[in-house]
Amino acid sequence: MSTLANQLAATEREEVARAIRLLLARPLLTQAADPAGFELVRRRRGPLARWFDYTCGWTLVVEPRRGYARLTKVRANPDGSRPARRARSGRAPFDRRRYVLLCVAAAELLSMPMTTIGMLADRVVQATAADRALEGFDPVHRPERMAFVDVLKLLESYDVLRAVDGTTDTYVDSAEAKVLYRVDATLLMRLPAAPVGASRLATPPEEVPARFEELLTGLVRERRYGAGVDATADETPGEAATTDAQRNLRLRHSVLRRLFDDPVLYRDDLAEDELAYVTSLTGRQILRRTVEQAGFLLEERAEGFLIVDPDGIATDVRFPDDTSTARVAALLLLEPLCTAPAGMLPEQLAEAGAELLRRFPGWAKAYQSEEGAARLADDAVRTLLDIGLAHRTRGRVVARPAAYRYRLTGTVTPLPKRGPVSEKGPDGPHMTEGTTDARGTTASSGVTAEGTPQ
Repeated sequence: MSTLANQLAATEREEVARAIRLLLARPLLTQAADPAGFELVRRRRGPLARWFDYTCGWTLVVEPRRGYARLTKVRANPDGSRPARRARSGRAPFDRRRYVLLCVAAAELLSMPMTTIGMLADRVVQATAADRALEGFDPVHRPERMAFVDVLKLLESYDVLRAVDGTTDTYVDSAEAKVLYRVDATLLMRLPAAPVGASRLATPPEEVPARFEELLTGLVRERRYGAGVDATADETPGEAATTDAQRNLRLRHSVLRRLFDDPVLYRDDLAEDELAYVTSLTGRQILRRTVEQAGFLLEERAEGFLIVDPDGIATDVRFPDDTSTARVAALLLLEPLCTAPAGMLPEQLAEAGAELLRRFPGWAKAYQSEEGAARLADDAVRTLLDIGLAHRTRGRVVARPAAYRYRLTGTVTPLPKRGPVSEKGPDGPHMTEGTTDARGTTASSGVTAEGTPQ
């Protein structure tokens, strides 16, 4: 092979690896948001689609003329750990009310190429009034308008809605605000990634709470794996038993989905057949080859596997990170957690939170209240749970093996009025360069159970 051919092949490998990591972090990639990234994905869409299909069983759709690429990521273990978040300061997760309004608004937008915020609100009012399972939407009340604005801004972030006149935020202050939108109904229909549509489950609303876990499993069940462990109550009578090829396909996809979608993959979290697959000669070869093709570095330990993106392209949440009080507290809490092999009780965590507030009295002002220490500990623990550094067991929070990779070598307490400081306040702890960032890829989960890409 000529030198030029070698260079072209190497360039393609590098570009495909970069594009894989781009899509893992942003499964809905639009030309408007990232022109260079979208052009890379458009140019290499063939090998990208083949890699995602073989490795994780995920479908990649690239629409060059419409300016978007959609990777439909199906979670191996769907849960609520990566919710849709509000665009306003604080990035609070969506609550039940916002998810309901999101679903109703999305359904109404399918038949509206152009709309105003008032017209859409009226359609949502009518739709919720006609469905006995839904609480009516009343835009007269400010909290309702705030929830509605959060939903619309989320859709704007996906380029499903584009404000051509006016600003969505003005609706919070007045239901008479004038905002004109252009709707991309085609892109809207690409948002859900669940293999089974929720309407196909045909479950009476009153039965949903009791059967939620079962229904959630039903939404992500893929019939291509046969009638094995994924079989549910809606299984087709007479469906053929799972073949060896289907079983191996399911094992490959389930293991690699978790590896490429989570911070760390622990052996203890794998089912017996999944662990046997990933430790087999074939499974190990596939794992190492696909990790290399995506441009990651693989760390294999006795406790599990971790892949690191040396360029940070696929990392959607960084840790350590001092951009929020909860993340700083999470890193500080790792020290007492790692010195307590049996874990810590809620009371012990609250006391640890109180100790942090005593050490840094000018920090975490939002938590300076009677119950503030407990709330600080809860928020910090939630951060650790979400990134796989801790888990709950028997009422305790226990550090997981990856947590021992982090070591706080010191904090810096800057003097007041010495330049800009973050929201933590002038006397808050700032992490020094001695902290160890061993974070692997934490690519966003595509579409959650609630049907929103992240």
